[in-house]
Formats: sequence, structure tokens, C-alpha cells
Amino acid sequence: MEAEAQPRQVEPPRGIFPARVDEKGRLKLPTVFQSYFEGLGEKTVFITTLDTKLARIYPISVWKENEKFLADAADGDLDAAEEISFIAMDFGADSDVDSQGRVLVPQELRRQLGIENQPVWLEMYRGRVNVYSKELYDEKKRVAMENLTGKVKGLERKGLK
Repeated sequence: MEAEAQPRQVEPPRGIFPARVDEKGRLKLPTVFQSYFEGLGEKTVFITTLDTKLARIYPISVWKENEKFLADAADGDLDAAEEISFIAMDFGADSDVDSQGRVLVPQELRRQLGIENQPVWLEMYRGRVNVYSKELYDEKKRVAMENLTGKVKGLERKGLK
């Protein structure tokens, strides 16, 4: 009996990293993300959006889990799952990480998010890479900094170290 293949355990990158989508729509991944995908043994990613605000780069194995989740929609969210799946497919595409660590961001996605030939910020979150436009990054940072001391104190009382 063959042993079932276990997914590789790779430490995800920590931090938020600046990058840029070039004039041809290629996003050069910082080295830590290239190493992460390489460590996973995944050369193909799925690049899309689910909310038309934030680009998401999924290792193909993670995206396949999402496809199954959306297809099953067992908890009664069939309409929402179908609509989100439609948006993901409409704006998304597979891309290989090339030898220089670049991925091609689909043209309609670049236009929708305003990231053509623009700086972006990348962060690992829940097995995917979030890609923030400057506008979205600035807004997220502004909101995160509101009452930051109070947020920290509240979470420390609940166990944050």
C-alpha cells in the first residue's frame, strides 16, 4: 500500500512587502514569496479577486480547495458561492512563476484594481498572497491605526503577548 502524499509544510513569509506590476502586467515576487512557492513545490498559481478590490495569488493546491468549497456550498450559500466563483473565474487566470520569480496578472484584473504599471504591497494571509493597490493599502493602514493603543490593550487583556 502506497503512503498518501502529505502536503509540504513551509513557513509562510511574515511582513508586508512592496513590489510592482510592470507595464506588461508581470508582478515580480519578492524573494521570500518565490522561496515559499518553491518550498511548496508549486510553480503554478491562480491569480484573481473575490471582491474586486483585493488581488489574491493562490498556490494552485489552495485554489483547488476553494473550488471544492464553492462547489459544495452545503450550508445554503449556493447563490453566493456561485456568484463568487463567477467573479473569480471572470477576473482570474493560472500563471506560472517564471525563472525570474514573476507572475502574469490578468489584464482585466489589473484594470479593475488599478494596478497596471503601479506599485503594490504583498502579504501572506490564510495560504494566499494578498496584493494591495496603493489606495487599498493606504486605507487599510489608516483603519488599522485608528485607536491602535486601545486595540492592543484589549487584545492583551485577552491573552496577546
